[in-house]
Amino acid sequence: MKDKSVSYAAEPPGAQARYGTNPAHRLLVIDDDIDVRQICAQVLISAGYQVDAAEDGAAGWEALHANSYDLLITDNNMPKLSGVELVKKLRSARMSLPVILASGTIPAAVGLQLAATLLKPFSATELLGIVKKVLSATTGSAREQLHPLPSGKASGEPTA
Repeated sequence: MKDKSVSYAAEPPGAQARYGTNPAHRLLVIDDDIDVRQICAQVLISAGYQVDAAEDGAAGWEALHANSYDLLITDNNMPKLSGVELVKKLRSARMSLPVILASGTIPAAVGLQLAATLLKPFSATELLGIVKKVLSATTGSAREQLHPLPSGKASGEPTA
């Protein structure tokens, strides 16, 4: 059996649960609701992804600087740093990581270059479907944390 893991970026050392790992795709899930965060992580792990999880945008920002990810899935309404604020920081730092904004209310996403949006509540099937779609559309994003966005790129607006 392969080793999968979910680590919680904003939680104390030792708060990691170990499962089997498929290093092909590493995802960061950020949600201030612990139940949503854990369910999303478990669904994604069961599908073979390696998942880190953070409890808010600030902890997620730290994780983004500490690790390399293939995809970010973030809630919007969170303490310390909202999902939209996090994506704005991400884009200001020239990080071209694909982002799925999953929230109960989807704000205007002009200029955020989102790969997709996912309206809560959503099913495990919907989550996995949009993750697979986004990852397949971003072939060639070889786990580079920082690389400049192509100038004049207008794609990446919400698709879901």
